[in-house]
Amino acid sequence: MSANEGCQDNQCAMPDIANEPHSGPNSPLSWVGMSEIELPIFVLNAKKEKIQSLAKVQAYVNLVDPNSKGIHMSRLYLILDEKLGSGVLTPQLLAEVVGEFAESHKDISTNAYLECRLGYFEKRGSLLSDNVGWKNYNIRTITSYRDGKIETDLTVEVPYSSTCPCSAALARQLIQKGFKEKFGEAGQVDLSNVHDWLGTVEGIRATPHSQRSIAQVRVKLIDGVEELPISALIDEVEEALQTPVQAAVKREDEQEFARLNAANLMFCEDAARRIYAKLNVDASLQDFWIRVNHMESLHPHDAVAVAVKGVDGGYRDDPREFPSN
Repeated sequence: MSANEGCQDNQCAMPDIANEPHSGPNSPLSWVGMSEIELPIFVLNAKKEKIQSLAKVQAYVNLVDPNSKGIHMSRLYLILDEKLGSGVLTPQLLAEVVGEFAESHKDISTNAYLECRLGYFEKRGSLLSDNVGWKNYNIRTITSYRDGKIETDLTVEVPYSSTCPCSAALARQLIQKGFKEKFGEAGQVDLSNVHDWLGTVEGIRATPHSQRSIAQVRVKLIDGVEELPISALIDEVEEALQTPVQAAVKREDEQEFARLNAANLMFCEDAARRIYAKLNVDASLQDFWIRVNHMESLHPHDAVAVAVKGVDGGYRDDPREFPSN
């Protein structure tokens, strides 16, 4: 008998190994799926405009049937391709995706998980000039389906500048010392001479050290939120800190940036408390987790502070970046 005898038009049923009886060790599995899936997706900016970005996606379901060989990963991918490839990233869309994940494996799974990491590009104005420039913020969404309940988290990374209060005080002391050395024996000091001296390198003989810093903020949205508040959350963090990094600048913007840094001296503890105070009055947030990272210019390590809202059963005070709660 030939290999194709009994087949219609040479089309025989393809083997499906996943549906064959499982013969190895039996146990349920917490998650099975795929990571680092690259997909183009759409998000809304502050003006309700659709912006396309490249997302790195993780998609999982649990495997509660110990006798099942495995899940159907292609089902998860096809759901992602259909839903995320055409729709705008919203809490509702994310909920639909994890709901379909669970439904597609209802005989062997009870939970589902979806994570999207992407760059959120938005044009932001300069501090004083009329310039605008693109800024990119790393964001992450996590949507989980557990025992029929769906929850969505949103995480944003906001870069800013932090100037050390201690080094500012030490710099001021050196400037005072220089002033005394220059004018201490002069008796009555001439204002124009002092003014001119302050504009020299000798006059400002020390500057405080500052560094680019990152605030990582993870929030749990209350039920009924229709859009991911990405831009609004970035605004809250930048308003709390007052020293956001800039894209396009003129000299007046750079000078204003220096002024804002001097007016907002902060240790990492100060930065975390500022953000906490801002988020704690936002009624749209059910919970939040904050980690600030000051990438020291004085030391070869970072200074870090972590805070959580502190609700019962909420986020843990986990110091790890982007903790999985």
